[in-house]
Order: sequence, then structure tokens, then C-alpha cells
Amino acid sequence: MKSLFYVLIVLLLFSCSTDRTNRNPYLQDIGFRIDLNLSLPSYSALKNTGNGVYVGSQGVGTRGVFVINTGFNSFMAFEASCPNHEPNACSTMTLDSDKQNVTCSCEDYKYNLFTGQFLNRPEGDVKYHDMLFYSATFNGNVVTVRN
Repeated sequence: MKSLFYVLIVLLLFSCSTDRTNRNPYLQDIGFRIDLNLSLPSYSALKNTGNGVYVGSQGVGTRGVFVINTGFNSFMAFEASCPNHEPNACSTMTLDSDKQNVTCSCEDYKYNLFTGQFLNRPEGDVKYHDMLFYSATFNGNVVTVRN
């Protein structure tokens, strides 16, 4: 009976697929950390709920990050490179005038900074990706973004 149990466990372990990743094939997994001091003029817009900023510092993500204040001392951060094609000359997205959405100039794809959701997803069987999320924490007057 014990040997049957061990055989079943081994079969279950080998039958499990290890290819369950939903990782975006266009964007690399880059480790970084940046602290955004909200007292600085570059990041002071983040003091207000609903405002987003672009941080294009060298070594921060693939093409930088977008950070938005979602309210109640909570922040979201996303990769600035369009998630639906390889990084290229037009793939760095731009912050819309509402400071809550971003647009990729390659295809005019639009994404929401509160959720990272692809807003104008084309119809069809092609798999499209939402924005790549990064961790954002708030402590004192500093937002720390990391991957």
C-alpha cells in the first residue's frame, strides 16, 4: 500500500506542467529599486489622488515606470514600455493629459494607470497583455518602486 502511495505521488509530480507562466514575452524581468521623495518638484504631483508621473531614470525598468497615487496612501507602478510589442523607438508610452492613462504611440494603444488594463484591445484571437506591474510602497513622504 505504501509503495502504491509513493508511485502516485511521483506520477503527480511528473504530470504537473512547469510552463504556467503568464510572463510577458516582450519585456525582460529587470531588478531595480527607486525612491521617489514627494517633496521634490518632479514627484510632488503624486501627493494628489489620481495623479500619475513618468520616471525615466536610467536602470529603472525597461523604459522607465509610471507611478500613480490611487488614494489612501496607496500607489501603483507599471513599466513604461508598451507591453504588446518589443521595445523600440516608439514603445515608450506617454502620460495622457488626464494623468490617469498612458498611450503607446506605435499603435495608439491606451492603458489605465489605476489597473494597468489595456483599454482599447483589438478584437481577434491574438493574445494581448496588460501593463507590467511593479511593487510600490509608501513610507513617510517616499514612494519606493521595485521589481
